[in-house]
Amino acid sequence: MEEDIKDCCDVTIIHDDVVSAAAQVQLTDDMVVKMANFYQALSDPTRLRIVHTLIHAEMCVCDLAAVLEMTQSSISHQLRYLKNLALIKRRKVGRMVYYSIDDEHVLTLFETGLAHISHR
Repeated sequence: MEEDIKDCCDVTIIHDDVVSAAAQVQLTDDMVVKMANFYQALSDPTRLRIVHTLIHAEMCVCDLAAVLEMTQSSISHQLRYLKNLALIKRRKVGRMVYYSIDDEHVLTLFETGLAHISHR
C-alpha cells in the first residue's frame, strides 16, 4: 500500500517552461487567505442577499430587515461581517447608520457571478 502511494506521487515535469512561468505568478499566502475570506463572505445566502439589496439602494438596518424579512439582529450580525471584509461601508447621519456597497469592485464581482450562473 505504501509503495502504491509513492508510485502515484512521483512527479515528472513534462513542460518545464509552463511550470516555471506558472510558478512565477503564484499568489502569496497572505493574498490567498484574503481572497478565500472574500469569497467565503459571499458563500452565505443571507450575505449574498444583503449585498444584492445594497447594490440597488443604500439602506439602514431596519429597512434591510424589512426587505429581507429577517430580524434586525440577524441583519446587523451579517453587516458587521461584510464590513470587516470591506464589501460594504457605513455612513452615519445623526443616530442613523446607512449601509451601501463599498465600491464598484463589489458590483462588478456580483454582476460577473450572476452573468456566469445565468448563461448555463
